[in-house]
Formats: sequence, C-alpha cells, structure tokens
Amino acid sequence: MRPATRLRARDAVAVSTGGLRARRLRAALPALGIAIAIAALVAVLGIAESSKAELLDQLGEQGNLLTVAAGTTFGGDPAPLPATAPAMIRRIPPVRSVSAVGDVSGVTVRRSAAVPPQQTGGITVLAAQPSLVDVLAVPLARGAFLPRPTFPETVLGDATARILGIGALDAQTQVYLGGTYFTVVGVLAPAPVAPEIDTAALISYDVADELFQLRDRASRVYLRVDPDHVADVASVLAFTAAPSDPRSVQVRRPSDVLLARIAAKGAFVGLFLGLGGVALLVAGVGIANIMVISVLERRAEIGLRRALGARRRDVAAQFLLESALLAGAGGVLGIGLGCLATVVAAHLAGNPLAIPPVAPLAGLAAALAVGALAGGYPAVRAARLPPADALRTV
Repeated sequence: MRPATRLRARDAVAVSTGGLRARRLRAALPALGIAIAIAALVAVLGIAESSKAELLDQLGEQGNLLTVAAGTTFGGDPAPLPATAPAMIRRIPPVRSVSAVGDVSGVTVRRSAAVPPQQTGGITVLAAQPSLVDVLAVPLARGAFLPRPTFPETVLGDATARILGIGALDAQTQVYLGGTYFTVVGVLAPAPVAPEIDTAALISYDVADELFQLRDRASRVYLRVDPDHVADVASVLAFTAAPSDPRSVQVRRPSDVLLARIAAKGAFVGLFLGLGGVALLVAGVGIANIMVISVLERRAEIGLRRALGARRRDVAAQFLLESALLAGAGGVLGIGLGCLATVVAAHLAGNPLAIPPVAPLAGLAAALAVGALAGGYPAVRAARLPPADALRTV
C-alpha cells in the first residue's frame, strides 16, 4: 500500500474549485441562497445606519430646542399661556430666540365651502409669529412664510398640504378657513420635532386678532437656548412662564422624540437581523444537502484518492473547503447586493450614506461560518468512506 501523502494548500484549493466548476448550476443555487441572506443582513444594517445618521444630524440641530405649553381646557382645547410668558422667557440670559403660536379653536380648514364642516381632516389653525420658521429651523418646501401679515394668507404644514391635495402654488390657490377664503402662500417642509405644525394651517397674529379675536394669546412657545445651558433653562421655564401656577405648564425637549425614534429603529434592526439569520440558516441547510449529494456521487473519486495515498483528513478538508468556498462566493455577492441596496435606499430617502464597516465583515464571516458548519457532516462522511467500498462503484 502506498504511503500517505501530504496535501498542499494550493492543491486542496485547486481540487475544491474543480469540484465546484464541474457542477456550476448546482453550486450556483445554494450560493444564491447565501447571497440573498447576506444581502438582507448587510442592507438592514446599512439602511438602519443611514437612517440613524439622518436622525443624529437632526438631533444635533434640534438638541437646544425647548417648548413651553399650557394644559388643556375641559373641552380638550389647548389653554392659553399667560400673556407675559413669551416676554418673560426672552429675558432668560441663555435664551437665544423665541417664537410663539396661538391655537385658534373652533375654526376649520377646508378645500372649499362646498366641503362639509365635519370633514376637517384633523387640521388645526395656529396663529404664528414671523420668527417661527427660524426658531424651529424648518425650511419652506414652497412659497414664502406669511409675507403680508395683515392679509388673509396662510402657510400649510406638510401633512396639511397633502390632506387638502395642494401641490403647486399660484395666486388662485386658496382654502376655506373659518368662513373666509385664504390664499395659500407657502408650504412647510416636514417638522419632525414639531408634529403639531405638520397638521396645521398657520395664519398671522394680526389676522387672527381681527377675524377670530385671538388677542395675541399664545398656547405654545418655542425657544432656542445656548447648548451648554439647556438643562438649566428647562428647570426654570415653568416658573418663568407661569409664576402663579408653574404646574400647569408643560416643558418639553422635542429632540427626545428623535431619541425615541432611534431606539425604535434599533429594536426593528434586531428583529430583521433575526429574520435574516433564519434565512441564512435555511441557505446553510441547502449547502449541506448539496454537499451530501456530492459525496454520494463522487464515491469513486474519493476511493481512488484514498487508494493513491490521500489521508482521511485530506478528503475531509477537500469537501469542507469546497463548502466554505461555495458559501464565501455567495457571501461576497450578497455583500455587493446589500451595499447596492443601501446606496439606492439612502438616495431615495434623502439620507446620508452610512454603511458600518462591521456589516460587510460580519456578513462574510457569517457566510464562511455557515459554509463550514454545513460542510462538516458531508466532509466527515466522505473521510470515513472505506476505499474498497468506494472503488466498487468505478
């Protein structure tokens, strides 16, 4: 009997790739399953990271924004703040800018007078000061922000414009607001830190006083403060806005909404990664099945190699390496597809592209690990195949 020979790494790779090339279609199908699973994992991490980067950018911009609002009346409408609240808040030294809105209760917004008053679409009417867009840092998607404060003009929030079906603006674009037709002069971009603005129609305080007797009342105050003194200002806002009853005032930091969204996205990422892991496991079972069939079909080859001096470990290494190469090829393809999906999704959503470096590395490592585990049993079975029994199939 010939003495056992040592299989060099280069020869092992050549033999393993030769087996894959001889059965290209059969090898491509399980590799495609691995590619789809890895692409899903990489895309989930990449899209989540891109979305989180956008939220973190907004968090940096909105971290020094605070709001002050009073409670609600028995009817559920916002109660006005004390008339002195905005002026008193401006006197706090770290406060940089202040703006206020007043709730115009009992006033509906409709596309025309022909629409029933009950169909409000959840739209509220707010009287706004000219400084509102600067304090909130919410840009205008179209038009201008109340350029003529004494005219019946309105600026719509992003959601309000969609509810009313208003797209392009011209001199004839009007809405029926409180029994008067108002010209729509602008539409705001989405305001993630001030959702009440998204679903509102904004009018000037002068018009609100004249038509609806608002009398300059404010229901909510927005303020920008020095970033180093946010907590200090927040602690005194209630006492400054309503000294006689500070408990009736609600002080909030809108950026907390962004933090909650970031946490929610992290929870969803964990769920989708779990589903991707299941898909990867299924793809690994497919590789194991293909490798078992390959061992059965190549019994003669195994027996001949053993008779020529190949050791059991060499036969096992051949099939184990073949399985790992198959999964690795699928993993590389999946990483490419996942990165491409992330680029497309970030572009469509307008988010900055952010693919964590760990995503491609972890995807490739997971593919190789699954390939090695899937090829373990077929490799052991091939190594234990008696040469004499295998050669009988020649």
